[in-house]
Amino acid sequence: MPNLYKSVGIIARYDKEEALTLAEELSANLSKQGLGVYLENTLEGKVKTPAKLVPLKDMKTDFIITIGGDGTILRTCANLPKPEPPILAVNMGVRGFLTEVPPTEVFASVDRILHGEFKIEKCSKLAAIADSHPIPDALNDIVTSGGEPSKILYMKIYRDDELIAAIEADGVIISTQTGSTGYSLSAGGPVMDPRLNAIVLTPICSLTTFRSMVFPADVRIRITPVRPKEMLVLVDGRPLSTKTTTLTINRSKNVTSFIRFKQNFYERLQGRLLFRGRGE
Repeated sequence: MPNLYKSVGIIARYDKEEALTLAEELSANLSKQGLGVYLENTLEGKVKTPAKLVPLKDMKTDFIITIGGDGTILRTCANLPKPEPPILAVNMGVRGFLTEVPPTEVFASVDRILHGEFKIEKCSKLAAIADSHPIPDALNDIVTSGGEPSKILYMKIYRDDELIAAIEADGVIISTQTGSTGYSLSAGGPVMDPRLNAIVLTPICSLTTFRSMVFPADVRIRITPVRPKEMLVLVDGRPLSTKTTTLTINRSKNVTSFIRFKQNFYERLQGRLLFRGRGE
């Protein structure tokens, strides 16, 4: 059977020697198989490879291999060209909830990809406008805060222009189904089944009686700060360079696609995050 894909991009965390070594080995292996191999240009001088070095925004390859943890995936998704190539995520992080395979299985996994033996999991993203300026899409979440440690943010929250809450909290987290297992979960939010088409809004240390709310994915959520008049906004953990007076969030037209084999969402929950049964 001929290879399904002809080109591949490799992104690796550059603070871990094992990740850089694996990037070199993968680059050599895939080049021998006749694929066009591209490495992120931030790896220049850190790896020995004949592969082309390009910025993430120019990595228009058939698929992507990330070597790292969830942070590496989020950084990758924020900068890839649209539509995003599907991602095979190799776990070299702390938890790696979004990753698919350990380093020991990566070469066998790539062979399966080249022969079409995989599934695609599509994950929704959030789009937002900070004041009048579009900001990068979020795979996990968009977070608001007062901008200083323990500074309470007084804010109003609107659903499709209808005021639904006025709350006092350290901030709020607006997350996708994917992001519901991250910061939102740590703040007391629910885990959402990935088949749900929904957005969850979770307060951070709310002074008012306010719990997480789940909305249909086609709603528009608007947040306006009352005191202070500006708020800090973070997109997948990355702060915007300026503070914001109005934040409007809805579902993005873009999606992130992950290459999966047989492990499903609930197996990842059991193996990496929570739900360890007592009857095992």
